[in-house]
Amino acid sequence: MQHFLDVVLPIPVERKFTYRISPGEAEAIQSGMRVAVPFGKAKIYTAIAYATHTVPPAAYEAKEIHDLLDTSPLLHPLQLKHWEWIASYYMCTLGEVVRAALPGSLLLESETQILADNLDRVDHKTLSDDEFLVVEALHHQSVLQIKDVMGITGRKRILPLINGLVQKGVVQLKEALHEKYTPKIIKYLKLHPKYESEKALEGLLEDLQRAPKQTKAVLSYFGRWGLEKKPIQVAEFEKESGVSKGVLKALVARQVFEEYQLQTDRIQYAPREKDPGTIQLNELQEKALDAIVRSFNAKKIGLLHGVTSSGKTELYITLIQDALDRGKQVLYLLPEIALTTQLIGRLKKYFGNQVAVYHSRYTLNERVEVWRNVSSNNPKAQVVIGARSAIFLPFSNLGLVVVDEEHEQSFKQFDPAPRYHARDAAMVLAGMHGANCLLGSATPSIESYQNARNGKYGLAEIPRRFGEVLMPEIRLVDLKESHKKKQMQGHFSEQLVSAIRQTLARKDQIILFQNRRGFAPVLECTTCGHAVQCPNCDVSLTYHQQKRELRCHYCGYHMAMLLSCPACGNTTLDTKGFGTEQIQQELSELFPEAKVARMDLDTTRGKYGYHKLIAAFEAMETDILVGTQMVTKGLDFRNVGLVGIMNADSLLNFPDYRSHERSFQLMVQVAGRAGRTEKRGTVLIQTYNPYHRILQQVSTHDYSAFFTDQTYEREQFHYPPHVKIIKITLKDRDFNKLNAASDWFAKSLKNVLRAQVLGPEYPTISRIRNLYLKNILIKLSAGEGVYKAKKSIKRIQQSFDAIANFKSVRVVYNVDHI
Repeated sequence: MQHFLDVVLPIPVERKFTYRISPGEAEAIQSGMRVAVPFGKAKIYTAIAYATHTVPPAAYEAKEIHDLLDTSPLLHPLQLKHWEWIASYYMCTLGEVVRAALPGSLLLESETQILADNLDRVDHKTLSDDEFLVVEALHHQSVLQIKDVMGITGRKRILPLINGLVQKGVVQLKEALHEKYTPKIIKYLKLHPKYESEKALEGLLEDLQRAPKQTKAVLSYFGRWGLEKKPIQVAEFEKESGVSKGVLKALVARQVFEEYQLQTDRIQYAPREKDPGTIQLNELQEKALDAIVRSFNAKKIGLLHGVTSSGKTELYITLIQDALDRGKQVLYLLPEIALTTQLIGRLKKYFGNQVAVYHSRYTLNERVEVWRNVSSNNPKAQVVIGARSAIFLPFSNLGLVVVDEEHEQSFKQFDPAPRYHARDAAMVLAGMHGANCLLGSATPSIESYQNARNGKYGLAEIPRRFGEVLMPEIRLVDLKESHKKKQMQGHFSEQLVSAIRQTLARKDQIILFQNRRGFAPVLECTTCGHAVQCPNCDVSLTYHQQKRELRCHYCGYHMAMLLSCPACGNTTLDTKGFGTEQIQQELSELFPEAKVARMDLDTTRGKYGYHKLIAAFEAMETDILVGTQMVTKGLDFRNVGLVGIMNADSLLNFPDYRSHERSFQLMVQVAGRAGRTEKRGTVLIQTYNPYHRILQQVSTHDYSAFFTDQTYEREQFHYPPHVKIIKITLKDRDFNKLNAASDWFAKSLKNVLRAQVLGPEYPTISRIRNLYLKNILIKLSAGEGVYKAKKSIKRIQQSFDAIANFKSVRVVYNVDHI
């Protein structure tokens, strides 16, 4: 009887693929293991074993698997179930979820190797110059990789070259799998057992009298061993004692020392410094904790609505310790990697080496180590702090999920698929594990607060700051009046300049918020009005002064700063608008004695970019921090006396139904960075419309009025939380083909669905990376079956894919679009 295996390949294809396996393999293979399988003509992929059976595929002859990569399942059953839910709910394939979820080092793919074949019989006259270079290289090296050939020839397109060599019988091609993960090995040093007695040691030192460097090495070893009584690393010993590698090598050869190796994790933390039991909660925190525990007992998700600096983190630490006492794992989700930097420091003090961190700035090897520690329920990974990708980790004993700053749109993945929302996926994950789930924010999302008000979630509130610290004083600055009275200095009003001067005099720190990076978003010719555009996108190029270049923030295209207008040739080029770079420059001119730092995507690209900036600001090495929305997200600085919002109108006037919600959240959050200790902070918001209702609500910290207004407006115009939204984006290089395809798709949706279908319509930026875009918006009310609607949409896409003219049009689904 033949046995078959269904596998999930990490490619965007709906179906699973079937392979032939032996009876022995059928007994050994379990769901969740990795298997290497041939796919296509010669490529080998890593696939996930799904199910074994005895039914052969009807449409094709099953190939044999290439290799079994694991001896035990890499994925837990609940983990695979959770991934299937993500694929189903967010309308993507399980293969796309596998591709996003697994660290790259665990997804082995074959590399094409080029091997010599009959080199001696090659007629060099028939070879081109590039072919001759490859043949010469194969005379010296038996195997070449594709990248080697690219380096030798200096060409990017080398497949025609390799195919030509294959046809001439000069080379053969072979596919080979390579392990990408390399464990970290540390060399240690110890004294040979034969010198453990004092007599033997005396004899050794006498023998070494004519070798002063070796004597120094032995004495240094004993000095170090006497102080620390712990294994001695070779690298550290060489550095501290000044002993060379050659001396140590000679001592190992003489059997004075022995070298041995140990495998270790790349990231390790020291044991804890504080006991979570020592945390003293105030009366409001105790009440909130009681409400959260009642929610958990009622099997409800908890929502903690606490104003900025109210002590939410202390509650999280108390709940984490409770979960650890029950022998459970904890997942702590944060929207930004910047936040993990500060929070790691705080949680390390309480949980020490039980903390593990997982996010995209870690190397592939570091992520694999965290993955394996979580999978084996290792004591080193009981509290996992991570950005949105941490929901994919293989938890086997999850007891608590905390989603901090749950309102943040950074929890939503936009590209590539799966376009999941980590907050919602985390709630489902907690439900599957029977774990408690807590959402926390000073400005909860409209949906979460609505669920709490309806009784679906439990609600806990902390209305005042910890230690009775006053909320910051928020003042609105009318830019119209300031411009009229000519009181502006660059982009700074007289009030803001005065407040910065006073704050610096008090030795307090300042945060300035401008939600746009670069120097200026537009470079315009004042003679002909031409604005320099990106050739690949319908958007102007942003000027970055530091690199003297114009850059597109959508596709990455960049060019050197222009000296003259490309349209009329005049040198009358001027910038319009302002970003963080321009604010930094103006501050340096206005306050030359102040130390100014900038925190945006350009200054935090490195692995430790965030850490360096935050550490310098915490250590009072920086006076003024200028930043984009990174500075708004839950960072805790103790000495910030002033927060300035440079332009509130750009947030409020964005063409999106969530712009008012986002504006309120951003401004309240950035205001919350001020006055977090005894001194009351000040917030200045510069605006052309100080009477705007949202700004008035921000200035009075009135979340309740904001929530009432927004829910009423959304109910009137049918937007979440009263309806569910699915956004369908169609993309193609051909403008006319896209119009025809989107019209066909929208018409089919309107015929099949009872829901409200809007569009097709061009988005604000209608071309990105040379692909034209059109959006269709589907609004599904609570009474309509969301699952049925998704199935209908998928059926329409199957018909759409069958139309030959629309083959090149790409369809992208964004469920719960935000």
